[in-house]
Amino acid sequence: MATRTESPEAGLPEGRRQELDVLRMVVVIGLVFFHSALVFATEGDFYVRNAETTEAITVIAGFGVVWAMPLLFLISGLGARYSLRRRGAGTFAKERLLRLGVPLLVGTLLLNPLPQWLRLRSSDPAYDESYAGFLPRFFDVHVEFDEAPFFVQGEHFETGHLWFVVLLLTFSLMLAPLHRFLPHGPFRRLADRVAAVTLRRRGVVLLPALAFAAICAFAGMEEDYAGWHRWSYLLFFAAGFALATDSRFRTVMRRDARSAACLGAFLFAAAAPGFTTAEDPFTETTPLALVSRALFGAAGWCLVAAIPGLLDRPRRQPPQEPLAATAATARAAVASPTTRQRVYGYLAAAVLPLYVLHQPIVVAVAYFVVGRPAPIAVEYVVLVTVSLALTLAAYELLVRRTRVTRFLFGMRG
Repeated sequence: MATRTESPEAGLPEGRRQELDVLRMVVVIGLVFFHSALVFATEGDFYVRNAETTEAITVIAGFGVVWAMPLLFLISGLGARYSLRRRGAGTFAKERLLRLGVPLLVGTLLLNPLPQWLRLRSSDPAYDESYAGFLPRFFDVHVEFDEAPFFVQGEHFETGHLWFVVLLLTFSLMLAPLHRFLPHGPFRRLADRVAAVTLRRRGVVLLPALAFAAICAFAGMEEDYAGWHRWSYLLFFAAGFALATDSRFRTVMRRDARSAACLGAFLFAAAAPGFTTAEDPFTETTPLALVSRALFGAAGWCLVAAIPGLLDRPRRQPPQEPLAATAATARAAVASPTTRQRVYGYLAAAVLPLYVLHQPIVVAVAYFVVGRPAPIAVEYVVLVTVSLALTLAAYELLVRRTRVTRFLFGMRG
């Protein structure tokens, strides 16, 4: 059992946690499948919708909503902690402004108008305004301070799928000034005590589920931000940051992962009837809607706590080899990386550009796919296949190959 004299910084991993990188890749690539499915969903207001829809999409998409984007924020919080330790608050803030702010601006100016224009064209056969004619109306904006941090609003303007980048940049800049105080004094002692209690008592890591249940129940949920209330994501981000302060939290998440996963699945199943029967489960104040949202919020935390723990398994140490042989093996690995290593490196660097690119491409492909005389399953497979291929091609041909485009999409030089 850990002692109270153990530093919250003790045992922090120095290298990258590859399973977290893989989770980020899976979620971002999975968004192509998710947004393609929304084209055929009975509920919702996606940009382009198929005439034939199915209720099954609502339940399947709901299970992705409950954990996917919250998990991205938790992983981002973990990464922010390590980045702040290496860089310091000033360099961290500058780096986030460049790597998140620049792609946000580029995506807003160049990509986000297209889905809105296609929405108008698909919903009204008589609409014949050109794209160039629509652009001034898209950028007819004003400021609404009560919509923080989405201050820029307009009749047709939207941040679209880039809401994730807006929130991530906002949370990062909010956190940076606090960094110098968090590792010291009462904050350090509190983290030490919480880590010790969490390690000693099973189930303590699940207690934040109560906070998420309360936010979802009483603050409501927002469809525009993947179902969760925008400030719920701040708690997920802060939780990731807190979990990175002490290696004991990582041990606890591994230990309690299975029980958290089972509880999360049970709570989500319990929430499903309310979401499928209530008229507006995101905002209603009826007892059924309140309880359903509370169960959803609690399920989200349980699943987000479970997934990294399930994938975080200690690697087996290879047999000890003579120093010369070990050095030769390392040189060979660097000189000739495996296919798996190459794919991992390629996709790990591509996560943010793929996120920025994917939704306008899905909407554009859907505009030409829907309405064809084909079953939903066939249309869906075509939509996913073409959208994924075009997204990867756009990244490879238009983003990855030049220093300027890499900078514009948030990649390192």
